[in-house]
Amino acid sequence: MSLQGQVAIITGASKGIGKAIALSFAKEKMKVALAARTKSDLDKVAEEVNKLGSEALIVPADVSRGQAVDHLISQTLENFGKIDVLINNAGMGVFAPVDELSTQDFDRMFAINMRSVFLCTRAVLPHMKNQKSGAIINISSLAGKNFFKGGSGYAATKWALNGFTKCLMLEAREYDIRVSVVCPGSVVTDFSPHSGKDPSKILQPQDVADSVLAILRLPPNALMSEIDLRPTNPK
Repeated sequence: MSLQGQVAIITGASKGIGKAIALSFAKEKMKVALAARTKSDLDKVAEEVNKLGSEALIVPADVSRGQAVDHLISQTLENFGKIDVLINNAGMGVFAPVDELSTQDFDRMFAINMRSVFLCTRAVLPHMKNQKSGAIINISSLAGKNFFKGGSGYAATKWALNGFTKCLMLEAREYDIRVSVVCPGSVVTDFSPHSGKDPSKILQPQDVADSVLAILRLPPNALMSEIDLRPTNPK
C-alpha cells in the first residue's frame, strides 16, 4: 500500500527510533512533522528528510505540556492540511530500586512516557474522526509486559501505555482509525545501552521503523494491533 503524500507527526523525532521512523517515512515520500525538545537536533533530521525528497516541519516541543501539543497540531494542519499518522515515540527512563527512585524522576517518566501520548492522541482524534481514517502507533517496550529489578517506574509507564493503547484501539476502530503498539526489546540507541553485548546482534532503530511501516502498509480493512519485537539471537 502506497504511503506517498500521507502526513505523519512523530514525537521524539530528533534521534534514535524517532529519527529512523522519520527517514523511513521520507523514503516513502510522506510529509513529516518532527517534534522534540532540541531544535538543533531536529534541524539535522529535517535536512536528511529534505535530501530524500520529502518535506519536514520541525516543531520544538515538550509534548508532555498541553499548550505545546496544541501548537504542534495546529502547525501541522497549517502547513500540511491534514494528519494521517501519529507516532507517539517520545520517552525516557530512570532505572533504580523503588526506595532510591526520586518522586521527580517517577513523575517525569509518567509525564513523557504516558501523559504526552494521551495529550497528542486526544488532540489528533477529532481530525482523524472527521476524515474517517488515520493511524496511531505507540512505541512502547517489552518492559510493558515483563518485570526486572530497577525497572519499577519505567515498566509501570509502559504497562500503562499498553493498556491505554488497547482501550483506544477499541474506541477508534469505529471511525476506521487504526491503533497499534510496537513493543521492542533493547535497541541500540543512546537511551538503551547494550551492556557489552554485540550491537550487531540486538535490535537497531531501523528494525522498529520497519515494523511501523509494516503496520501502515496493511490494507485499510486490516489492523495489526500489536508487535513484540525481539532480537533473534542476542549475544
